[in-house]
Amino acid sequence: MVGDHTNSDGAVMPRRTGRLAAGVRLVARLVRYWALAGGVLLTGLAVMTALSAGSNIVFSAPFPADHELVKHFVAIVIFMFLPYCQLAGANVTVDIFTEGMSAGAKAAMALFSAIFAAAFALLLLRQMSYGFGSYIQYPEVTPVLKLPLWTAFPPILLSLALLFLAAVVTILDGVAGMRGQPKWTEDTPATASE
Repeated sequence: MVGDHTNSDGAVMPRRTGRLAAGVRLVARLVRYWALAGGVLLTGLAVMTALSAGSNIVFSAPFPADHELVKHFVAIVIFMFLPYCQLAGANVTVDIFTEGMSAGAKAAMALFSAIFAAAFALLLLRQMSYGFGSYIQYPEVTPVLKLPLWTAFPPILLSLALLFLAAVVTILDGVAGMRGQPKWTEDTPATASE
């Protein structure tokens, strides 16, 4: 282990080394950048919607088919945030039931939920791949802009692949937690120098 850094609690942690650690850092970085790209896209949609509403108030002419773009891209953005939510542990939890549990029991529950998330990501990836193929074979477009509906699938499929990788990282976290070791994600802070 080379190069110490501090974790979120300010404790000095030895940095993991090796291919697995490098892979975890790469996945964490990709997931963060993908979520940031989703945030930029969502911000662009918000600005476009505000400008369209302003144009409607001032000129009685909203942007044509702005609702089509919002429906199309919000679906993509939602999927773009899923891997980060998995990696950050920001998915739905019920803390009131786990408050009194031991650290080992919490780690076991986290491990179970990570395994479930990985399986769910693979199932969604498979089914969405079939949907993508169907939309390629039988193309559909939006009514006004004629935007092909299949264009939403590539970023969604990439999001699901990243969700699976994030779930694998959280599986590693669950195993480490059950062993009383630091989480792998604690070894991959956003501010750590590479």
